[in-house]
This record gives sequence, C-alpha cells and structure tokens, in this order.
Amino acid sequence: MIGVDEAGRGPILGPMALAAVAVDDAGVAALEKLGVQDSKRFGSGKKAQALRGELAETIASVVLEARCVLVPVPVIDARTLLGQLNHLERDVAVDLLEQMSADHLDRIICDGARLFAPLKRSYAGLEALDRGESAHVAVAAASILAKHARDQAFSAIESRYEEEFGVLGGGGYINAPTKRFLEAYRERYGDLPPEARRSWGAPKDAELAKPEAAAGTKPGKAEQLSLA
Repeated sequence: MIGVDEAGRGPILGPMALAAVAVDDAGVAALEKLGVQDSKRFGSGKKAQALRGELAETIASVVLEARCVLVPVPVIDARTLLGQLNHLERDVAVDLLEQMSADHLDRIICDGARLFAPLKRSYAGLEALDRGESAHVAVAAASILAKHARDQAFSAIESRYEEEFGVLGGGGYINAPTKRFLEAYRERYGDLPPEARRSWGAPKDAELAKPEAAAGTKPGKAEQLSLA
C-alpha cells in the first residue's frame, strides 16, 4: 500500500512538498518501531527538524518505495491564481503515484478527505482521509519526508538572506517575522523576493501583488527529489 501527504501548502515563502511512501507488512513494523508519526507532532524548532531529517533517511531505507517532489513557487502561483491549488496537489499526487510500482497501488491512503476524494475515480483502492497520518503509518512516513523536504528548502531561503536581513524565522508562514522580512525586502528592492508567493498573503501593495506578476512567470515543473 501507499501513503501520500504534503507539507508547505500554506506558507507565503518557498515551495510545497508532496511525498508518497509504499510499504509492506515488514515496512509497517519497521516504521512503527522507529516511532514514525505525524510530522507536525515533532514541532518546528531545529531539534525537531534534525529528528525529522534522521527519520527521513531511515524511512527511505526500510520502505518499498519513497518519492518526494518540491512544487516551486511559480507553479503554485500559476495554479492558485486560477483557483486550482487543490487541482495542483491532485495532479502532483497522480504524478507521484504513476511513478510507483503498480503492485503497490492496491491500497492508497491520501491525507485530505475532500482534497483527494476525486482521485477515487482513477484509483479504486484509494482512501481519502482527514488526519491520514493517524490512520496509517505510511501516511505519517510520507508526512515526514514531505516536511523534511520543505524544511530543507526553507533553510536554504533563510541562509540566502540571513546576512542581509538577519534570521528570518516564522517558517515562511504569514506571521510577524515573515511580514517583517517581506517589508524589509520590499523597502530595499521595491519588489517581493522570488521565493514569495504572489497569489495570496502578499503585502498590500497594488503593484507588488498584481496577479499578472505571477501569471507572467513560467510555471516550470515539480522537482523530483532523490531519497537514495
């Protein structure tokens, strides 16, 4: 069976990640022994990120298959401006599933009842559940892989701007630290940083948050991550 989950749907800074993990009975036992659970339960600090990173490496070694992709900001903006963020997540999930062995598609659990329910038309064994991480350890494993990929992506953004703007903080979500960074960047450069999503939550500036600013950007593709 396969578990599917995402991380980074809501932030204004950085990409979104989706992961799929295929397991058999031995893999389930190994994941449970490792204490794999919903990635959000680990918290958001550096210790939590380090623990998720260690688990992500181990998860990839004990499951049948593990795949993860990063969906870049231009792709997110292009689809969100059309009201198609849910469609985008489903499309990326399908891309992941199509790369998995057909032998593992007999049962699929996706985290998000309304979000992934439409995929039942294509996959007879698919279950779309809220709190899927609690329903099956394969989904919890996927949540850890996705969150780790998102952590790494945001860490790269922090490193890029720390010398000039100080520690970013806030994880890229629309909160006080993130708003301070965006306002400081805008004041200095007259625009939003390229890592900022313009399709929602942007500073209230008619020129900087215009839909055409994002719509004119080439969407690109989701980036497949190596889990070897």
